[in-house]
Amino acid sequence: MNPSPHPAPSLPQVLVFAASDPSSGAGIQADLLTLASLGCHPLTAITALTVQDTVGVQSVHPVSAELLEQQARTVLEDMPVAAFKIGVLGSVENALAVAEIVSDYPETPLVFDPVLASGRGDELSGEEIISAIREMLLPQTTLLTPNAPEARRLAESDDDESEPSLDVCAQRLINMGVQYVLITGTHESTPDVVNTLYGPEGVIRQDRWDRLPGSYHGSGCTLASAIAGCIAAGASVEDAARDAQDYTWQTLANGFRGGMGQFIPDRLFWARDDEDEAGSDAEKSSNPEQPDAP
Repeated sequence: MNPSPHPAPSLPQVLVFAASDPSSGAGIQADLLTLASLGCHPLTAITALTVQDTVGVQSVHPVSAELLEQQARTVLEDMPVAAFKIGVLGSVENALAVAEIVSDYPETPLVFDPVLASGRGDELSGEEIISAIREMLLPQTTLLTPNAPEARRLAESDDDESEPSLDVCAQRLINMGVQYVLITGTHESTPDVVNTLYGPEGVIRQDRWDRLPGSYHGSGCTLASAIAGCIAAGASVEDAARDAQDYTWQTLANGFRGGMGQFIPDRLFWARDDEDEAGSDAEKSSNPEQPDAP
């Protein structure tokens, strides 16, 4: 008997389509850190190279659709993938290429973070890309994770006389073919951050999180990748959305200022906690008279 061409991997494998961020705050570097932190093995297909830091994006340089497809197809022919995660696409051609690739794997869950602008407001997806997303990718998306401005922009209609509610936006996105929509409230003026998960029948759950001071570079990438990692490990969409929110909030609460701009989420906060405890235990061992902290 010939061995299976796809032996079961010891770790869930997630293929990420996203742009590179030299600061590692967002983009494919953030995806790598998040997925590895959650016990997954990340695979990558880079959509674009960016010049950016924690302050903002200076330029975006899409890779060719042919090169993007070669990256993904080569990996997919060799390694089984438990979930897809999509971030910045870089060009219309890349959006179409990714849509064609994932269409060959209809049973594989797809988590899509529709990054339309940077935290500073630098545009990362123009109207042509948004149109391609609506037509080609949303119908294949298991879970979409827009913030409120992204949800409104993706769901906007020429018939709108006023800004639609987020409930209306979610229903429109589901009508476009998305199975679930998690709209995050980081950009809303509410005391807490309210994240709402929608399904075909409406609201599935709402989660409230303490609004932390400051702004963060890569929080959306972290959340979407965490959801993809949880789903790849076998969680349901609802459980993955809840667990990934908890993980993401912890990365933000433990965030650090790596540069002069936004804070960076600490995706390995749990390792730092272990180090602190190990250091404390070692210190007590070397000084047995030291009492426990109250």
